[in-house]
Amino acid sequence: MLPRFVEAGRSRPVDLVVPGSSIDEVVAPYAAATGPGTVALESGEDRLVARYDGDAVWLEVTTRGRTTEHRSRRHARPDGPVDAVGLALTGTHVTALTRHGGAWVARARVDLQHRIDTRDEAWLTRLTSDAPVAGRFGQLGLRDIRVASNADGTPYRLEGRVVLTATSAGPGFFDTAHTSVWALDPATLDLEHLSDLFFRRPDAPGAYGDHATHLVRDGDGWLVATSTWGDFDRRRPGASVGVNLAEATADLLTGRHLLDTRALSLPTEGLRSVGVWDPHLVRTDDGWLVGFVSAPAFFTFHPALASGPSLDTLTLRSAATDRIATEGTTLLRIGGDWRVLASDGPDSRRRQRRRYPIFDLDLRETGTVAAPYPTNIPWPTLLPEGDSWLLVAFDGTRHGGPIPGYGTHGDVVFLRPEARTTV
Repeated sequence: MLPRFVEAGRSRPVDLVVPGSSIDEVVAPYAAATGPGTVALESGEDRLVARYDGDAVWLEVTTRGRTTEHRSRRHARPDGPVDAVGLALTGTHVTALTRHGGAWVARARVDLQHRIDTRDEAWLTRLTSDAPVAGRFGQLGLRDIRVASNADGTPYRLEGRVVLTATSAGPGFFDTAHTSVWALDPATLDLEHLSDLFFRRPDAPGAYGDHATHLVRDGDGWLVATSTWGDFDRRRPGASVGVNLAEATADLLTGRHLLDTRALSLPTEGLRSVGVWDPHLVRTDDGWLVGFVSAPAFFTFHPALASGPSLDTLTLRSAATDRIATEGTTLLRIGGDWRVLASDGPDSRRRQRRRYPIFDLDLRETGTVAAPYPTNIPWPTLLPEGDSWLLVAFDGTRHGGPIPGYGTHGDVVFLRPEARTTV
């Protein structure tokens, strides 16, 4: 039995530049620079500049000998004193920001996809900046939080702390985010940023910020299952999302890594599916279980579960096709039995909204997690702590002002069992 949970704390790590990182570490198009005034990123003859003249902020982009200016009519002028100016390259987007009292606000943003191939690895190796602070892009918020685990499903720990993966939000949505790795102290709820993971794809060149990731320690190596959200655009003909798998022996808990992947074929036989995401892998005595999300359409989606003797021989075991806005599929052992947890979002059917359902392995609902449900679609990340539990969720709180729009969420929300009193 799971207890009833109440909120116990929140965290919101925001860093435009990963502390202590350098521009030489950038291996994917996630870089940033900050300074007291105009700052720039350059690669060869390409130049990206955030300009500030004491009154307004705008972007200048120089490619192939041509310079264009990008200024927001509504948001170029800061409302008060500027502490710093920032420039962020996240995927194919470049954004100019200002900082006021510790909060970053976007002032201009432009998509570079028709001017520069920012995912080209050769272009990235030439990236430089003379800004006072420059390095890997950090995050405006965290979402898709998942416990990194051993292959048997138990949490992976680092010197007593629990390792988590998260989607580090950029100043936009899918293609401005990437995967990051964190260490959580369950006692103090302190979070430490450990590393960032980026991915090569088997079917396209370049470096991608794919995310919604599960990190698994398997023997002496790592399995990294990630969702190909890094360039998703539902307007693109044939748009889809898949799951790729990386295998690595490097220390993925420090620095940054660009990982080679192969497609992880998740079975959707008998389902109408335009995409799959949110992988969660566990190896049991009977073989592998893989939880994921399948979408009959964008954006209608439901949990599914595959099983098989290996990750290359999976078959569909079950699917909760009665759901229309449920994701974050998570496998968890409760009381000795494997259960599947998920998150019913606010766009679900009336009786299924804003709740954490618990399913058996046939995806028949057996109960719910009794916990406050933050905004957005927080994943049910439950962490066993001795004879108790810690629930790590997130919400839809944004950061960065109106220009980034949806996608900069969210706060990390911690929930502990409700204290019981006796009379």
